[in-house]
Amino acid sequence: MEKELCVSERNGQKVNQISIRWHYRFLCVAVLFLIFSCDNNREEEFKETKIAFIADAHFQDIYAHFADADYKGIENPQTGGFVNIRTMNAQLQSTRIFNENYFAFIEALDDIVTKGIKLVALPGDFSDDGQPVHVKGLRKILDKYSKDHGILFFATTGNHDPVKPFTQEAGKTDFLGVGGKEQIITSSIKNIKGTVAGQLTPIITSGIQKWGYQDILNEMSAFGFYPKKEYLYWETPFTEYAYEEYTFDTAIKASTLSKRTYAIDEFNKHPDASYLVEPTEGVWLLALDANVYLPKKKISEVSENANDFEGASIGYNNVLLQKRHLIDWVKKVSEKAKKMNKVLIAFSHYPMVDFNDDASEEMIHFFGGNNMQLHRVPKEEVAELFADAGIEIHFGGHMHINDTGVRISTKGNTLYNIQTPSLAAYAPGYKILTIHSTNDFEVETVVIEKAKNFNSLYSLYEQEHDHLKETQAPEIWNKDILTAENYRDFTQWHLKELVRLRFLPNDWSQKFVESFIHKTGEELLMAQNDDLDNSFNSANLSRGDFKAWTGFDMIYDFYRLRSADELAFTDIGEARLKQYEIVCKQLKESENSAYRLWANIFEKSINGKPSDHFKIDLKQGTIESITP
Repeated sequence: MEKELCVSERNGQKVNQISIRWHYRFLCVAVLFLIFSCDNNREEEFKETKIAFIADAHFQDIYAHFADADYKGIENPQTGGFVNIRTMNAQLQSTRIFNENYFAFIEALDDIVTKGIKLVALPGDFSDDGQPVHVKGLRKILDKYSKDHGILFFATTGNHDPVKPFTQEAGKTDFLGVGGKEQIITSSIKNIKGTVAGQLTPIITSGIQKWGYQDILNEMSAFGFYPKKEYLYWETPFTEYAYEEYTFDTAIKASTLSKRTYAIDEFNKHPDASYLVEPTEGVWLLALDANVYLPKKKISEVSENANDFEGASIGYNNVLLQKRHLIDWVKKVSEKAKKMNKVLIAFSHYPMVDFNDDASEEMIHFFGGNNMQLHRVPKEEVAELFADAGIEIHFGGHMHINDTGVRISTKGNTLYNIQTPSLAAYAPGYKILTIHSTNDFEVETVVIEKAKNFNSLYSLYEQEHDHLKETQAPEIWNKDILTAENYRDFTQWHLKELVRLRFLPNDWSQKFVESFIHKTGEELLMAQNDDLDNSFNSANLSRGDFKAWTGFDMIYDFYRLRSADELAFTDIGEARLKQYEIVCKQLKESENSAYRLWANIFEKSINGKPSDHFKIDLKQGTIESITP
């Protein structure tokens, strides 16, 4: 009996053990199911968020008056008002428009209001050279849209704001003055090197200085650079408090610029305006200040002389030299974001990935390393380090181009670098990021086709053109730009004249230019192919199609593609793109090595990653175009 009891007890224990084990397994499965369900629920419950990105606005307040100078500007006969604008000649020799972008900026903000977007990021060069008169004008406009429409703006610094870490005297010789002449406006009489017969009297005003960090951040303090009560969280690379300990008062104490510096050398420290902000529940915006101002020479004392330092246009290549603390901070931030299930979106002024559709090597051989802004191409190490630090989506500017670059690090981490076009160049536009969930993102590019009053300055340019003709200026801009009926076409004219007046003379081999730009498409093909008619018939094209354009048109369209990527397809046209494809195929067989290189570069400029309207799936690691 005892034996039976013992056996029974043992069997009972076995049953209980088995039961416990099954309960344990069931519990584990249930827990895993709950975790999986929670993750899915978090994605499903994530409140869809939209963020607009306006890069390189290069805002200049053309209606501003200088408070310390008795000068209102020049009277516009078309409106009767006064404006302070730069000459058309200055605009057409620059990679950015100085005047009409004022109207494009207002148009973009109004469009954002119409779409109901409440978060707007400005990835640098929000001003043009950090001039007080323009930064103050910008602040007034942003304040108005914040007050009237509840928009929160978040800015980060670019190489034009500030130009140097410290305020410096500055000026421009090419403002437009009375009679179509150039007008010097400067902050110091010392900037004027000499006088010319018939020259207009220079205007002296502190409003045209180039502000440094302290002044710019003070003026733009409401736009992310410092904490605000409505932010859920805010920190910098130098703060030490934890998310759970965060208070507004603590953040304010830690936000003073003197506490946000890094060492340039053993004597000098420069400000770092980077910050992390949570403007709405679950979304972290990471604003990276990638400006680095290297000393021009060895400095053996503390210096606040702007002339002792280089400009910051190189971007992330110099971050690797001087700002490694940013990479460490990004890694900490991204780890916290994942742990706390925050969506982390980074933005800065500079690209983190090659922006030439991976044609940079060919371009170095074709143009030379110092042309075509190739010195600004980030090293592959930049993408590698930031991808491994946890950046998955980054919005950049600086290059005034529309582009998407993707890099997968050797550790398998993917970085999507989204280049935001400039409102001051072709094709003018801004980006909208829609965060659908923690893994699903949509990016849409909005082109500013029209801008109210953009052509209100035409009569003043007429005066300038007449003056240039009267004085027999050597290179006079094409007056046909004043026939542009909308802002997008105006930016195309700007680019075309920029190619003619600046890019071709400075960036290209004149030997290549002379042998190429006057040839028709047919002549380019004839040099490589004896059986042209077969090529035309197979492509459903005729000789006449190729006679209608020249090498100059192809070069201009290359710049359109380089600037606007997919946005240029409609402007160039499907038929012309097909013709270029055939020409490139033939040129790649040429005995002329320059022609072969050119064809490879051109082909790559057509075949980049999606850059107009597309979706990113972080879980699947995919990027796909969204077709209308």
